[in-house]
Amino acid sequence: MTMTTADTITHILNTYRTVAVVGLSPKPHRDSYEVAAYMQAHGWRIIPINPNAAEVLGEKSYATLSEAAQHERIELVNCFRNSADIPPIVDEAMAIGAKAVWMQLDIAHATAAEKARAAGLLVVENRCLKIDHAARPHA
Repeated sequence: MTMTTADTITHILNTYRTVAVVGLSPKPHRDSYEVAAYMQAHGWRIIPINPNAAEVLGEKSYATLSEAAQHERIELVNCFRNSADIPPIVDEAMAIGAKAVWMQLDIAHATAAEKARAAGLLVVENRCLKIDHAARPHA
């Protein structure tokens, strides 16, 4: 059964709470920081993936998803990288057993997305995690 984008987003937002943010910048004015800070403020566990930062948002930063997965259980991989950089991120997400990959606004890669879906991962492309979370009705 194929899930619609809306169903996929709902499932991810209702099910997962640990997100590795690939390309998370330590600079507060960057979108990646703003989105991660928002998710953290809403109870999500943020795992920064940035080889050039020791820590972001009070969390230890890792150079790669594989390195982070040695210390953390990663459910969702949120991508703040160029579309061309997505295939190796998807490969790594599959290798570490992530459940879903989320590509932020203006980020999409049809071949990598299809590969991830074929491996059983949920995939969202060209959407903002913060915007979709904020748009949900909250109890």
